Amino acid sequence: MVTKRAVEEVLTTIPDPEIGISIMELGLVYDVTVDKKGNVNIKMTLTSIGCPLFDLIANPIREKIGAIPGVKEVHVELTFEPPWSADRMSEEAKIHMGLV
Repeated sequence: MVTKRAVEEVLTTIPDPEIGISIMELGLVYDVTVDKKGNVNIKMTLTSIGCPLFDLIANPIREKIGAIPGVKEVHVELTFEPPWSADRMSEEAKIHMGLV
């Protein structure tokens, strides 16, 4: 059975294409759910509403999460509520970006 933890571990390997830091470390992933049928739903945001990189992030998510044994479908939902802020970043990401 697919677990939320397994999905989150894979998400930590997917970098933001501009910054090169994991989308999890950047705090772009708001929620991950996995149902009993193996369907994975990921709610995420981008650093700004005008960011044109959604497909460059969502496609690798679908590909890598879809490769987890037991995953049937992967849905990636884009939201801007609540708006992203640097407060969502991990300490490591803040250090990498020179914010600490």
